Amino acid sequence: MKNDIILRAYDPASDLKTLSNIWFDASLKAHAFLGEPRLRAQQTLIETTYLPAAETIVACHRERPVGFISLLDTFVGGLFVAPGQQGRGIGRTLIAEALALKGELVLEVYTRNAEAFAFYGALGFAEISRRPSDDEGLPFENARLRLKA
Repeated sequence: MKNDIILRAYDPASDLKTLSNIWFDASLKAHAFLGEPRLRAQQTLIETTYLPAAETIVACHRERPVGFISLLDTFVGGLFVAPGQQGRGIGRTLIAEALALKGELVLEVYTRNAEAFAFYGALGFAEISRRPSDDEGLPFENARLRLKA
């Protein structure tokens, strides 16, 4: 499938709702511990604040968005792949593209998201720090990871 993936720039007019839904579905799977009401509230911020502010690369399969990576300079604000498309190299492809563009990537991941934590480790990300709470001050530990080209 990797060869079937086309990367392109984010188009707010056609991609906003699709990427927001990918974000929600993937977040519900990976961050169930946050709870659906909190994720629904965050989805509004994804649409109104985070996607408009970020440099976003969209991965498409047969012209349909299936994942994306959003960058704030070298910081990965989000990497999300539709749950039905995970495990097919889409996330790796997006990370490789972002790393080629930026030369270095930094991100934070919930340590309770064991699958993502292992994924980033397998790609060579190194842990540089941890904090006991998330951006909203809730007790969900985050690890800060870095990968250099």
